[in-house]
Amino acid sequence: MLLAVLAGPAAAVPKVTPSGLPVPRYVSLKFGKVNARSGPGEDYRLLWVYRAKDLPLQVIAETADWRRVCDPQGQAAWVHKRGIDGARTAMRVSGGPLPLRARPEAQSHVQAYLRPQSIAAVDRCEKGWCKLKVQGASGWTPAGDVWGAAPAQQCR
Repeated sequence: MLLAVLAGPAAAVPKVTPSGLPVPRYVSLKFGKVNARSGPGEDYRLLWVYRAKDLPLQVIAETADWRRVCDPQGQAAWVHKRGIDGARTAMRVSGGPLPLRARPEAQSHVQAYLRPQSIAAVDRCEKGWCKLKVQGASGWTPAGDVWGAAPAQQCR
């Protein structure tokens, strides 16, 4: 009986990865120039070069040295693990300035605004809200208003 409960649909089987970290997960670019390739190796075709330090990315697959990442534009490519950082960031990808509020409540006082296409550090996310920090300011915003907070895989 106990075995049936553990093996039922509610039991989530963690995906085993070379790093031991969950997939998908969010990371950021460590450098201002990181090559994006069509496959997990230097011998694969160079697709483009990321030129935005701290750009949020979502790791969607990995090998021992390479990470397949999804970016805020919905593109996927392979980058070497040395080019990414575990620090989590988020980006305002659409719409106008985003209010950062004192508390995770829609009517809370606005502390600052995050401009479109701006990147902020993610302090934490809880109950559908994320606390962001940028240029000495911090505040809460709905998780769905930034790229880098949704728990689901963002691209294939």
